[in-house]
Amino acid sequence: MTVLAVESLSVHYGVIQALKEVSFAVEEGEIFTLLGANGAGKTTTLRAISGLLPKTEGKVLFQGRDITTIPAHALPALGLVHVPEGRRIFSGLTVADNLLMGAYHRRDKQGIAEDLQNVYDLFPRLFERRKQDAGSLSGGEQQMLAMGRGLMSRPSLLLLDEPSMGLAPILVQEIFDFIKEINQRGTTILLVEQNAHLALQVSHKACVLETGRIALAGTARDVAADKRIQEVYLGVS
Repeated sequence: MTVLAVESLSVHYGVIQALKEVSFAVEEGEIFTLLGANGAGKTTTLRAISGLLPKTEGKVLFQGRDITTIPAHALPALGLVHVPEGRRIFSGLTVADNLLMGAYHRRDKQGIAEDLQNVYDLFPRLFERRKQDAGSLSGGEQQMLAMGRGLMSRPSLLLLDEPSMGLAPILVQEIFDFIKEINQRGTTILLVEQNAHLALQVSHKACVLETGRIALAGTARDVAADKRIQEVYLGVS
Protein backbone atom coordinates (compact mmCIF):
# COMPACT_ATOMS: atom_id res chain seq x y z
CA MET A 1 0.00 0.00 0.00
CA THR A 2 1.25 3.46 -0.89
CA VAL A 3 1.22 5.61 2.25
CA LEU A 4 2.53 8.80 0.64
CA ALA A 5 2.57 9.87 -3.00
CA VAL A 6 4.26 13.12 -3.96
CA GLU A 7 3.34 14.10 -7.50
CA SER A 8 5.18 16.80 -9.48
CA LEU A 9 5.68 18.94 -6.39
CA SER A 10 7.07 22.43 -6.95
CA VAL A 11 7.75 25.09 -4.30
CA HIS A 12 8.95 28.68 -4.65
CA TYR A 13 10.55 31.04 -2.18
CA GLY A 14 9.59 34.26 -3.89
CA VAL A 15 11.11 34.10 -7.37
CA ILE A 16 13.44 31.22 -6.43
CA GLN A 17 12.18 27.75 -7.28
CA ALA A 18 13.28 25.46 -4.45
CA LEU A 19 11.55 22.27 -5.67
CA LYS A 20 11.10 21.37 -9.33
CA GLU A 21 8.43 18.77 -10.07
CA VAL A 22 9.56 16.30 -7.41
CA SER A 23 7.76 12.94 -7.45
CA PHE A 24 8.21 9.84 -5.29
CA ALA A 25 6.15 7.30 -3.33
CA VAL A 26 6.60 5.81 0.13
CA GLU A 27 5.14 2.36 0.71
CA GLU A 28 3.72 1.07 3.98
CA GLY A 29 6.39 -0.26 6.34
CA GLU A 30 9.33 1.41 4.61
CA ILE A 31 12.06 3.74 5.73
CA PHE A 32 12.44 6.06 2.75
CA THR A 33 15.38 8.50 2.85
CA LEU A 34 15.90 11.80 1.06
CA LEU A 35 19.58 12.59 0.55
CA GLY A 36 21.31 15.63 -0.85
CA ALA A 37 23.67 18.48 -0.12
CA ASN A 38 22.67 21.50 1.95
CA GLY A 39 20.20 23.57 -0.03
CA ALA A 40 19.17 20.68 -2.28
CA GLY A 41 15.53 20.88 -1.13
CA LYS A 42 15.25 18.09 1.43
CA THR A 43 13.79 20.08 4.33
CA THR A 44 11.65 22.06 1.90
CA THR A 45 10.16 18.78 0.68
CA LEU A 46 9.20 17.70 4.20
CA ARG A 47 7.80 21.13 5.07
CA ALA A 48 5.71 21.16 1.90
CA ILE A 49 4.37 17.67 2.56
CA SER A 50 3.38 18.55 6.13
CA GLY A 51 1.62 21.77 5.16
CA LEU A 52 4.21 24.20 6.54
CA LEU A 53 4.97 25.60 3.08
CA PRO A 54 2.57 26.40 0.24
CA LYS A 55 2.96 24.37 -2.94
CA THR A 56 3.27 26.12 -6.28
CA GLU A 57 2.30 23.03 -8.25
CA GLY A 58 1.68 19.34 -7.73
CA LYS A 59 -0.14 17.09 -5.28
CA VAL A 60 0.49 15.28 -2.01
CA LEU A 61 -1.58 12.16 -1.38
CA PHE A 62 -1.60 10.49 2.04
CA GLN A 63 -3.19 7.04 2.22
CA GLY A 64 -4.97 7.90 -1.04
CA ARG A 65 -6.37 11.20 0.25
CA ASP A 66 -5.38 14.51 -1.30
CA ILE A 67 -3.83 16.54 1.54
CA THR A 68 -2.22 19.19 -0.67
CA THR A 69 -4.19 22.06 0.89
CA ILE A 70 -4.87 20.63 4.36
CA PRO A 71 -3.23 22.85 7.03
CA ALA A 72 -0.32 21.53 9.08
CA HIS A 73 -2.16 21.44 12.40
CA ALA A 74 -4.81 19.07 11.01
CA LEU A 75 -2.43 16.40 9.69
CA PRO A 76 -1.40 14.65 12.94
CA ALA A 77 -5.03 13.63 13.51
CA LEU A 78 -4.90 11.96 10.07
CA GLY A 79 -1.73 10.05 10.98
CA LEU A 80 1.02 12.21 9.43
CA VAL A 81 3.50 13.67 11.93
CA HIS A 82 6.55 15.86 11.27
CA VAL A 83 9.51 15.87 13.68
CA PRO A 84 11.29 19.02 12.53
CA GLU A 85 14.94 19.87 12.13
CA GLY A 86 16.28 21.33 15.37
CA ARG A 87 13.87 19.28 17.57
CA ARG A 88 11.65 22.27 18.55
CA ILE A 89 10.88 20.95 22.02
CA PHE A 90 9.12 23.07 24.66
CA SER A 91 12.12 23.85 26.88
CA GLY A 92 10.12 25.19 29.83
CA LEU A 93 7.82 22.17 30.04
CA THR A 94 8.68 18.86 31.64
CA VAL A 95 9.58 15.85 29.56
CA ALA A 96 6.21 14.27 30.39
CA ASP A 97 4.28 17.40 29.39
CA ASN A 98 6.22 17.63 26.12
CA LEU A 99 5.19 14.07 25.31
CA LEU A 100 1.56 14.75 26.14
CA MET A 101 1.64 17.75 23.78
CA GLY A 102 2.11 15.19 20.99
CA ALA A 103 -1.35 13.80 21.80
CA TYR A 104 -3.08 17.21 21.82
CA HIS A 105 -5.69 16.12 19.26
CA ARG A 106 -6.57 12.83 21.00
CA ARG A 107 -9.33 12.17 23.55
CA ASP A 108 -8.72 8.47 24.27
CA LYS A 109 -7.18 8.71 27.75
CA GLN A 110 -6.41 5.01 28.04
CA GLY A 111 -4.75 4.93 24.63
CA ILE A 112 -2.69 8.02 25.48
CA ALA A 113 -1.53 6.39 28.73
CA GLU A 114 -0.58 3.22 26.85
CA ASP A 115 1.35 5.16 24.22
CA LEU A 116 3.14 7.17 26.90
CA GLN A 117 4.31 3.92 28.47
CA ASN A 118 5.36 2.64 25.05
CA VAL A 119 7.49 5.77 24.54
CA TYR A 120 9.09 5.30 27.96
CA ASP A 121 9.78 1.64 27.10
CA LEU A 122 11.46 2.74 23.86
CA PHE A 123 13.36 5.63 25.47
CA PRO A 124 14.10 4.65 29.11
CA ARG A 125 16.06 7.87 29.68
CA LEU A 126 12.91 9.89 29.06
CA PHE A 127 11.20 7.97 31.84
CA GLU A 128 14.12 8.69 34.17
CA ARG A 129 13.92 12.39 33.31
CA ARG A 130 10.14 12.67 32.93
CA LYS A 131 9.83 15.34 35.66
CA GLN A 132 12.76 17.46 34.43
CA ASP A 133 12.37 20.52 32.24
CA ALA A 134 13.06 19.50 28.66
CA GLY A 135 15.59 22.31 28.30
CA SER A 136 17.87 20.54 30.78
CA LEU A 137 18.27 17.48 28.55
CA SER A 138 21.32 16.71 26.45
CA GLY A 139 21.09 17.05 22.67
CA GLY A 140 20.60 13.32 22.22
CA GLU A 141 17.90 13.20 24.88
CA GLN A 142 16.13 16.15 23.26
CA GLN A 143 16.10 14.28 19.95
CA MET A 144 14.62 11.25 21.71
CA LEU A 145 12.00 13.55 23.20
CA ALA A 146 11.13 15.07 19.82
CA MET A 147 10.72 11.60 18.32
CA GLY A 148 8.74 10.37 21.31
CA ARG A 149 6.43 13.38 21.12
CA GLY A 150 5.78 12.57 17.48
CA LEU A 151 4.93 8.97 18.35
CA MET A 152 2.30 10.14 20.82
CA SER A 153 0.10 10.97 17.82
CA ARG A 154 0.16 7.31 16.73
CA PRO A 155 1.40 8.24 13.26
CA SER A 156 1.07 6.05 10.23
CA LEU A 157 3.85 8.12 8.66
CA LEU A 158 6.61 9.87 10.61
CA LEU A 159 8.65 12.57 8.88
CA LEU A 160 12.09 12.88 10.51
CA ASP A 161 14.22 15.88 9.54
CA GLU A 162 17.96 15.56 10.32
CA PRO A 163 17.59 13.56 13.56
CA SER A 164 21.36 13.14 13.98
CA MET A 165 22.25 16.82 13.50
CA GLY A 166 24.70 18.14 16.09
CA LEU A 167 25.04 14.85 17.98
CA ALA A 168 28.21 13.02 19.01
CA PRO A 169 28.98 9.94 16.87
CA ILE A 170 28.07 7.47 19.62
CA LEU A 171 24.66 9.13 19.99
CA VAL A 172 24.12 9.20 16.23
CA GLN A 173 24.31 5.40 16.12
CA GLU A 174 21.88 5.21 19.03
CA ILE A 175 19.38 7.48 17.27
CA PHE A 176 19.54 5.31 14.15
CA ASP A 177 18.94 2.24 16.28
CA PHE A 178 15.80 3.94 17.60
CA ILE A 179 14.70 4.78 14.05
CA LYS A 180 14.99 1.10 13.09
CA GLU A 181 13.05 0.07 16.18
CA ILE A 182 10.25 2.58 15.52
CA ASN A 183 9.97 1.24 11.98
CA GLN A 184 9.97 -2.37 13.14
CA ARG A 185 7.13 -1.53 15.52
CA GLY A 186 5.01 -0.59 12.51
CA THR A 187 5.58 3.08 11.68
CA THR A 188 6.47 4.09 8.13
CA ILE A 189 9.26 6.71 8.06
CA LEU A 190 10.29 9.41 5.61
CA LEU A 191 13.79 10.45 6.66
CA VAL A 192 15.93 13.44 5.74
CA GLU A 193 19.50 12.91 6.86
CA GLN A 194 23.01 14.22 6.14
CA ASN A 195 24.66 11.02 7.37
CA ALA A 196 24.15 9.14 4.13
CA HIS A 197 26.12 6.09 5.24
CA LEU A 198 23.92 5.29 8.24
CA ALA A 199 20.73 6.43 6.53
CA LEU A 200 21.25 4.04 3.63
CA GLN A 201 22.04 1.21 6.04
CA VAL A 202 18.62 1.46 7.71
CA SER A 203 16.53 2.47 4.68
CA HIS A 204 14.59 0.40 2.20
CA LYS A 205 14.52 3.06 -0.54
CA ALA A 206 16.16 6.42 -1.15
CA CYS A 207 16.34 9.30 -3.54
CA VAL A 208 18.92 12.02 -4.01
CA LEU A 209 17.91 15.65 -4.48
CA GLU A 210 20.11 18.09 -6.38
CA THR A 211 19.07 21.75 -6.69
CA GLY A 212 15.42 20.88 -6.17
CA ARG A 213 15.22 17.92 -8.55
CA ILE A 214 15.50 14.17 -8.03
CA ALA A 215 18.83 13.09 -9.49
CA LEU A 216 18.74 9.44 -8.45
CA ALA A 217 16.15 7.10 -6.92
CA GLY A 218 15.92 3.41 -6.14
CA THR A 219 16.46 0.86 -3.44
CA ALA A 220 18.85 1.93 -0.69
CA ARG A 221 21.26 -0.77 -1.85
CA ASP A 222 21.24 0.50 -5.43
CA VAL A 223 21.69 4.12 -4.37
CA ALA A 224 24.57 3.17 -2.05
CA ALA A 225 26.22 1.26 -4.90
CA ASP A 226 26.15 4.22 -7.28
CA LYS A 227 29.75 5.36 -7.83
CA ARG A 228 28.92 9.05 -7.75
CA ILE A 229 27.00 8.66 -4.49
CA GLN A 230 29.94 6.74 -3.03
CA GLU A 231 32.33 9.56 -3.93
CA VAL A 232 30.15 12.53 -2.95
CA TYR A 233 28.23 11.25 0.07
CA LEU A 234 29.96 8.13 1.35
CA GLY A 235 33.60 9.14 1.06
CA VAL A 236 34.51 6.18 -1.13
CA SER A 237 36.98 6.92 -3.91
